Amino acid sequence: MLDYMNQGGSIMWIIGALSLIAAAIAVERIIFFHKASTDPEKLEAAFGKAVSAGDVKEAWRVAESSDSSMNRLFKVALTHWNICTEDMKLLTEQQIRREIYRWEKHVYILEMIGKIAPLLGLLGTVLGMVEMFQSLHIGGQISAATVTGGIWKALFTTVAGLTVAIPTIFVCGLLNSRIDSEDETLRRGADFLLREHIAAGGGKYGGTQK
Repeated sequence: MLDYMNQGGSIMWIIGALSLIAAAIAVERIIFFHKASTDPEKLEAAFGKAVSAGDVKEAWRVAESSDSSMNRLFKVALTHWNICTEDMKLLTEQQIRREIYRWEKHVYILEMIGKIAPLLGLLGTVLGMVEMFQSLHIGGQISAATVTGGIWKALFTTVAGLTVAIPTIFVCGLLNSRIDSEDETLRRGADFLLREHIAAGGGKYGGTQK
């Protein structure tokens, strides 16, 4: 592997660095997605039961049972439970934007790497071809072995660029799909909170009291 990297030149090392960055971001995002996820139906059922029963402590216990994005949304809503319904709607929309921002963090870097890696690979191949033909021109003697060997080495970077780009784009697509799903889940959770807020008359829990 080290021999291939050296034959590919500086472009190959850049592509290798990008692959490590993409892998690190992908792992970090997958771990975050796991921690920030929860079962929305179970959470809504437990929270709705507590609100309907007027059990403030239980409502807070349910909201603080996890640090998922849905739980964070519920905690913000419960903290400001005494505001009017229109303000509650604005509050939940703002919180959803904050949460989606957390989910989208660093994903754009994967998109950039997916686009840049194959271009860098192509650049490395072109530079390798230029170097090969320049050396052949200076040497004055051309053989099939020399030409094919030079092309073979020059194509290393193209292969490396595509090898990095394809899985990166695939993972990026999966992450974006999961973000869209979470956005829809949070919006449904906000609708649930608004219904519960209206049913409870708003202000029943006295704002930040637990």
